[in-house]
Amino acid sequence: MTHRQILVIDDEENLRHMLSVMLRKQGFGVDTAASGREGLQKLAVQVYDFILCDIRMPEMDGHAFLQQALARGVTTSIIMMTAYGNIDTAVACMQEGAYDFISKPFKQDEIVIVLKKAEERERLKEENRQLRGQAIAGTSFYGLTGRNPSMLALYDQIGRVADLKTTVLILGESGTGKELAARAIHMSGLRATRPFVALNCGAIPEPLLESELFGHVKGAFTGAVADKAGLFEQADGGTLLLDEVGEMPASLQVKLLRVLQEGEIRRVGATAPQRVDVRVISATARDLVAEVAAGRFREDLFFRLNVFTVQLPPLKERIDDLPLLADQFVQSISSRMGREPAPRITADALRHLMAYHWPGNVRELENVIERSLVLCDGDQLKECCLSAGHVAAGAAGLDGDNLSIKQAERIMEMDLIRRALERTGGNRTQSAKLLEISHRALLYKMKEYGLE
Repeated sequence: MTHRQILVIDDEENLRHMLSVMLRKQGFGVDTAASGREGLQKLAVQVYDFILCDIRMPEMDGHAFLQQALARGVTTSIIMMTAYGNIDTAVACMQEGAYDFISKPFKQDEIVIVLKKAEERERLKEENRQLRGQAIAGTSFYGLTGRNPSMLALYDQIGRVADLKTTVLILGESGTGKELAARAIHMSGLRATRPFVALNCGAIPEPLLESELFGHVKGAFTGAVADKAGLFEQADGGTLLLDEVGEMPASLQVKLLRVLQEGEIRRVGATAPQRVDVRVISATARDLVAEVAAGRFREDLFFRLNVFTVQLPPLKERIDDLPLLADQFVQSISSRMGREPAPRITADALRHLMAYHWPGNVRELENVIERSLVLCDGDQLKECCLSAGHVAAGAAGLDGDNLSIKQAERIMEMDLIRRALERTGGNRTQSAKLLEISHRALLYKMKEYGLE
């Protein structure tokens, strides 16, 4: 932990001196402040890797310092120091953004261990920033696939919120990949090594949903023959996805709100609550604003869930990503079927797929590809392998209701490139001549359309 700068904020001069001596022996550069206000002044002119801050201080206490520092955009890991009687305040500070707390009196080893954990956290944050950059530069991001501008904007949103405990509401039509987006938030953040637990709120009967979420104690109801941990406990330290949250019964909405506000759950039949550290992500295809207006969803819970919103685009609005998605599904499904090498999608089949309107979005595309692979025996996935509905819709795609010139141009351009490559046996130089474009332009378009 050498060459790391730390700010120690405490109104007791003896403690500041003791911590300064101890931390310098550990290789830290140490600065001190006698109050929260002085600490803010130091932060205005100096960047620190870590901050140790006492909670009880005159003039401006540690809690107020934390709130002011976070309001000013400080991202440094802040560790609170507190006497045993103020642990509740320290926990509240953690809920608001402090990294950890340590109780007085403490030993030297305890301080060193907490700082090592904080340093590991910073290392993981930096690794995640690098991985996000690499993912955004490519065509996939932690399971999500696409390079359409709407997808690149989505990757950026996920990167901004991944390391935070902020509740996220994921909106999107059925089949757009809301659970994949939730997993991407989890896997690209600091909780990646902790559990990711998903629950479809509409798939479990109302009488069982409370026990599923919060757990129960033995004898709480008929059939409760043993204690059971709920999904909140299973996700402790990690992320809980509440899919189709708009279908949650009203009786449970108020209990979920209490968990989000207090950070505590109570098993069915238990007499005492227990704390959990869970990042909650919710997802829905419903219009929750309309649900609130109709009285079917609590307004206060909606505001609590809707702190940060992520909107997934439907497939028809990023149809240029379809070749990437289709190829990905062909490869993965063929591998699952034990079919090597995987067939290649022909230009005619791809043209029909791109002209279809995809009401079921990416999930429908995956199902169509799987069905086609079952019907297709050769080394090509042809138009005849597609279902009649997709072929008919595709055939009408450019001369029926679809009036998009941009989409038509992309389909025609992709078709011509594929045909040129087929005619020349994959020779890119000859293909470029047939297409009457430069070799460089051909390589660019092949990459854009996923034809590499």
